Amino acid sequence: MKTFRHIIITGASSGIGEALAIDYAAPGVVLGLTGRDAGRLHAVADACRIKGATVLADTVDTTDRSAMARWLKAFDDAHPVDLLIANAGISLDQNNLGIEPFDSAHRTIAVNITGVLNTVEPLIDRLMARREGQVGVISSLAAFFGRPRSASYNASKAAIRVWGESLRFPLAKANVGLSVVCPGYVASRMTDAIADPRPKSMSTGRASQIIRHGLARNRPRIAFPFGLAIGVWFTALLPAWLSARMLKE
Repeated sequence: MKTFRHIIITGASSGIGEALAIDYAAPGVVLGLTGRDAGRLHAVADACRIKGATVLADTVDTTDRSAMARWLKAFDDAHPVDLLIANAGISLDQNNLGIEPFDSAHRTIAVNITGVLNTVEPLIDRLMARREGQVGVISSLAAFFGRPRSASYNASKAAIRVWGESLRFPLAKANVGLSVVCPGYVASRMTDAIADPRPKSMSTGRASQIIRHGLARNRPRIAFPFGLAIGVWFTALLPAWLSARMLKE
C-alpha cells in the first residue's frame, strides 16, 4: 500500500478536493492546493496547517496551460510529487431540459477536460523518470452513458474516464499508478445545485475515505457508492433504445 508525502490537489477549495486536502494533511506532508475561490482556498490551507502540513496554495486557473505548468513544476522542483489528483471540475446548467447553452458547454469542457490535461501533462514525464508516484483523475458515474441533463458534463467526464483508463497502461510500465475516480452524488456546492433526486448521496468525508483507500492501492477505477455504480453499469449495458426509453423525461 502506497503512502504519500508530497501531494497536489486541484479544485481544493470545496467539495471532494477540500475533504481530501484536510484528510491528507499531517506533519511531514507537503500539500500543493489550487482552487477558484481564494477565500475558501485559504481557509482550507489554514485547516491543513493546523493539522501539521506544509501548504502551498494558489488560485491557478487549470485552463491556463502555461500557468499550470509553471506552478506545478516549481512545486515539484522543491517537493517531488508522489500523488497528483486532478480534481477541479464544474457542472453548469444542471437543470437544463433543452439544449445546453454552448457557452456553458465550452466552459465545462475547458475545465473538465483541458484542465485535467493541463494538470497531468507538466509532471507526467517527471513521475515516469523517477519511476514512482500515483495519479488520480476525477471522473463521475455520469461518464457511463448519456443522461438527459448536462450533456457537456456527462461528455467531459466520459472523456476523462476513458483517457485515464487508457493512460494507465503506459504509466504502469514506468511503475507509476493511475486511478480513475467515478463518484456518484456527493454533498457539495456543485451537487446542491441539482434539483433532481440524488440517490445514495454521501458526505465528502466518506467520499474522501473511499478515494484515499483506492489511491493507496492503485485501484484502476474507484467507483462509488457501490449500489448506484451497479445500477449505472447495468443501464449502460442495456440496448440503447431501452436505456433511452427508461431515461426519457
